[in-house]
Amino acid sequence: MQHVDIAIVGGGPVGAALAVGLEGSGLSVVVLEARQQLSAPDPRALALSQGAHLILQRLGVWEAMANRATTIESIHVSQRGGLGSAVLTADDVGASALGYVAEYGDLYAALAARMNNCGATILTGARVTAVKATAGYGMVGYQHNGGEEMLTAGLVVLSEGGKSLPAALREDKDYGQSAVVCTVRTELPHKQRAFERFTPDGPIALLPLGIDYALVWTTPNAQLEGRLALSDAAFLAQLQTAFGDRQGQFLAASRRAAYPLKLALAAASTSPRIVRIGNAAHTLHPVAGQGFNLGLRDAWKLAETLLDTPRQQLGEAAATRRYEKTRQFDIAGGSLMTDILVESFSNDRFLLKHARGAALLLLDLAPPLKTLFARKMMFGAQAW
Repeated sequence: MQHVDIAIVGGGPVGAALAVGLEGSGLSVVVLEARQQLSAPDPRALALSQGAHLILQRLGVWEAMANRATTIESIHVSQRGGLGSAVLTADDVGASALGYVAEYGDLYAALAARMNNCGATILTGARVTAVKATAGYGMVGYQHNGGEEMLTAGLVVLSEGGKSLPAALREDKDYGQSAVVCTVRTELPHKQRAFERFTPDGPIALLPLGIDYALVWTTPNAQLEGRLALSDAAFLAQLQTAFGDRQGQFLAASRRAAYPLKLALAAASTSPRIVRIGNAAHTLHPVAGQGFNLGLRDAWKLAETLLDTPRQQLGEAAATRRYEKTRQFDIAGGSLMTDILVESFSNDRFLLKHARGAALLLLDLAPPLKTLFARKMMFGAQAW
């Protein structure tokens, strides 16, 4: 049985960011990843906030992917069938960009390359089967190379996503929606502008990616199979009707994929030896693009906490509470904001439609409010 200071369950982007953040700490770190290879053939695009960009710079990751990321200089927010819209720009907050858009695979390749050279032990093909905690250490059981293995750690960090959350530890809300994702080409160039278009069925996001747009189209599950089965021409026609002509005609679409949408929050941990970060702690609706950015801030703050904690106190209650206290406002605020946006804008109620229009108009005409909202998108709770 091996003992390490930190065991990270899940070597995805958030787990990799934590491992890299602990580089040079002198702590023994092992990352257990179920996949045989550190690669991610994932068609999704990620909206990276300005805060995420700064964290990736500090981790030494950004340079490897900078030429594959597209800058967001402005965001146009509107609702279909109702008055009112707002435009947020980088100039509103005195920044060079509101954020960036990158393909998931490019981001993960850069993070995985750094993780492989940060001093952590990386075990690929390690399928975790059990996680337990005692007063003195955490225990991780896993299958590797056909055998059953066990290790102990001062602290076990779960970062592998929703699978790390037993049903009893979850607060779930199923939106009855899925995100249809692909890239689309429009008649007009994007000029680094993103769009968030609210419709009665849910939001449509267009994120500039290269010369195209990454599309995230919220779709009721009852309509999902039909939308995925459409020909490209019929799919683009439906999108045109839902989005409008602000970018001219939709000309082409790549292969489509779909992902279920829900809100999932972990209950407060009852074990100081186990901490959850990223999707293992919270899964958000993609509206406003907060999910990965929230997880990356988890990894950064946990690394800061661990670097300031003596080795013998790594998994003690005081250390885990200190980390959770730094994150509770950001997580609560991000999950509440996205949930309110989905519930308030995903309907066609007469009074709400006019209230939404007034809110968007107020946002557009009130520079201090616009700046505050933009900074919230960029930096999370730190913006307040």
